[in-house]
Amino acid sequence: MSTISMRNTALGAVGLAVVGSLALTGCKNGNEELPAQPAASTPGSAPATSGAPADPSTGSSGAPAGAAGTAKSGQAFKIGEAAEIPYDYGDFKGSRLALTVTAVEQGTPADLEGLKLGDKANGKVPYYIRYTVKNIGTTDMSYASVGHVRGLLGDGGEAQSLAVIGKFEKCKDESMPKGFTNGQTQTSCAIALAPSAQVKVAGAEYWGNPYNSISNGKGITWK
Repeated sequence: MSTISMRNTALGAVGLAVVGSLALTGCKNGNEELPAQPAASTPGSAPATSGAPADPSTGSSGAPAGAAGTAKSGQAFKIGEAAEIPYDYGDFKGSRLALTVTAVEQGTPADLEGLKLGDKANGKVPYYIRYTVKNIGTTDMSYASVGHVRGLLGDGGEAQSLAVIGKFEKCKDESMPKGFTNGQTQTSCAIALAPSAQVKVAGAEYWGNPYNSISNGKGITWK
């Protein structure tokens, strides 16, 4: 299921109904994406377990983003390091981005209590994948949305993804603002679920086009 789209308006207010039933993320192992509806937000943030915020215009070595060219299928980056990627969706064909996973933060099971997941949340622990998007191309990407970011478990397997309809203060999925031109940066967040407290979400993967094509099938990763 595509999570990259053009948004002309902000996400709906808190309390929107869950859209449809459970849907598959398109993961190679068929992991489910759980759509959820947020209740009133709770102040506070989850403790970080790995990674640290970084300047999205540079990699971990301090080199300008994209200095080594477009990231290759299967290429691995350190958390905090920028990857140059193409963005060829809809009206934004020919766009280029510097995508940086800045942190993977562990939440608590209590964070999920207001999302009406029922038994599907039993035993699961949320992790918040923080990332930044910088426009390094020549196109105006106003209202574009960069998704296709998911968690990776310690053994390299894919963590279950959770899509929230409306605002979830602990992990805001932000689309690009108006006037998102060259040099502009936006932060966003994706939710990954560990199956138990004994299993950690240790990294992240971007698997959007062209990295999700049948011909290569390998995303780019951060750990």
